[in-house]
Amino acid sequence: MKNIRIINGPHLNLLGKREPLLYGSESFERHFQVLQSNFSEACSLSYQQFQDEGSMVDAINAIMGKDEGACEGLVLNPAAYSHSSLVTADAVGMLASGGIPTVEVHISNVFAREAYRQHSFVSARAAAVIAGAGLHGYSLAIEHLLYLLEGSSGRA
Repeated sequence: MKNIRIINGPHLNLLGKREPLLYGSESFERHFQVLQSNFSEACSLSYQQFQDEGSMVDAINAIMGKDEGACEGLVLNPAAYSHSSLVTADAVGMLASGGIPTVEVHISNVFAREAYRQHSFVSARAAAVIAGAGLHGYSLAIEHLLYLLEGSSGRA
C-alpha cells in the first residue's frame, strides 16, 4: 500500500469559514475523512497543516529523512507560499530528486485571480499542478500520484 502525505499551507485550516464562495463550505478535516474513505484500499493518507513557512518546509524535508517507503508521494497546497517561497520550491525539488513526486494543488483557479497568484515557484518542481477543481483537486492529485507510483514514466 502506498503512503501519501497531504500538506496544506497557511489559512487552509479555515476552509469552510474563509471566503466560502471562493473556497467552499466544507472544512478540510471533514474532506480529509472523505479522502481516507475513498482511497482506503489504494493508499494510506496522512495530513498536516502549517501556518508558517519554516514548519511547512521542515515537514517537507522530513519526508526525505523517513525510512524507505514511509511516504512515497506528496500532495501540497502551499497556499500563498507558492507565489513567494523559493524555500518551498527548493524543498519540493529535493523530494523530486529523491524520487518522491509532488502534486501541487490550489482549490481556486489561480489563473483567474490576481496576476501575482498566477505564478508559482513550486510548479516547476512539481510532477503536476491541479488548480480550480475545488476540494476535488485533492482526489485528482492522489489519483495522479498513484498513477505515477504504479510505474508511469516521466511527468504527465
